[in-house]
Amino acid sequence: MLTIIGCGNSNRTDDGVGVYVAQSLLKDLNGVAKNSVRVFDAGTGGIDVMFQARGSTRLIIIDAGKTGSEAGAIYEVPGDELVGERVPSYSLHDFRWDHAIYAGRKIFRDDFPEDVTVFLIEAASLDIGLELTPNVKSSADAVIERLRGTIAEYD
Repeated sequence: MLTIIGCGNSNRTDDGVGVYVAQSLLKDLNGVAKNSVRVFDAGTGGIDVMFQARGSTRLIIIDAGKTGSEAGAIYEVPGDELVGERVPSYSLHDFRWDHAIYAGRKIFRDDFPEDVTVFLIEAASLDIGLELTPNVKSSADAVIERLRGTIAEYD
């Protein structure tokens, strides 16, 4: 089973790119039964990633990045390179998707996907706003097209 999860805050301009991708793919799947594909909009709930990925064989996460690279740059990174052990705190808001991969593997073991890919799209702006910037939207649309092909492989 393939699980695709979009992460981010859609009220913070380009930080919502993962949410945009997930919502677009959900529209594609609306009314179409696909027992082998699940798509989720996790928003900023990193812990949700851990529970939604359980039982999948492959996990794809989409989120914004802010590294100083050119806005709209797309990075496809193996999940193993981004996994992070969470430092305990008093807030679940600090529990991000990289922590969810680590914790999911520890808690769910064989019921958590080993095959994890993360698409990070370089943000131009993380200011308050509801629209993606043009370069980021264009890159998001390219990732959507690529993921549509991936989903088609699971028919």
